[in-house]
Amino acid sequence: MLTNRPKTKILVDGGDPEETLRIKSLIGFVDGQTTNPSLIAKNPEIQRRVASGHQLSAQEEKDEYRKIVQSISPLVGDAGVSIEVFADLNTTAENMFSQGQEMFSWIPNAYVKYPCTHEGLRAAQMSTDKSIRVNMTLCFSQLQAAAVYAATKGSTERCMYRHLSAGLTIKAKTAWIL
Repeated sequence: MLTNRPKTKILVDGGDPEETLRIKSLIGFVDGQTTNPSLIAKNPEIQRRVASGHQLSAQEEKDEYRKIVQSISPLVGDAGVSIEVFADLNTTAENMFSQGQEMFSWIPNAYVKYPCTHEGLRAAQMSTDKSIRVNMTLCFSQLQAAAVYAATKGSTERCMYRHLSAGLTIKAKTAWIL
């Protein structure tokens, strides 16, 4: 266990509550957790179900995701848990936002994680307009970071967001594929 807590924030990146507990026991704390659908798919219980031949339906995937996130939430206390939406290059902002609204209701310390694509930025803007906490993933450039800031900061920066997001669409799609 660490005797002096570092100034750096320590967030667990995973989808297994047991792993979160092991890390918290090892160092004495965690400052939050990030999850995503691929990390949830690596959860040992999910792996056992899939190995036994069970194919999870879309609803079962969402139900398992919620159950796992709800198990992680009390382990990080007041710190946040980032819950990434199910998205690919064809997912609309409206679809992501709809998922985000539901995911935000799963736990009191939720952050909804969107990809840093044009549609993800639009979903983030819609979310912050509704006071939903957000986290952006796949942000690889200063231009993308500026677009995230502009999309989530407030109405005075929205015109900058529209200009910046138009310029990063191709870059973001390339980054999303990587």
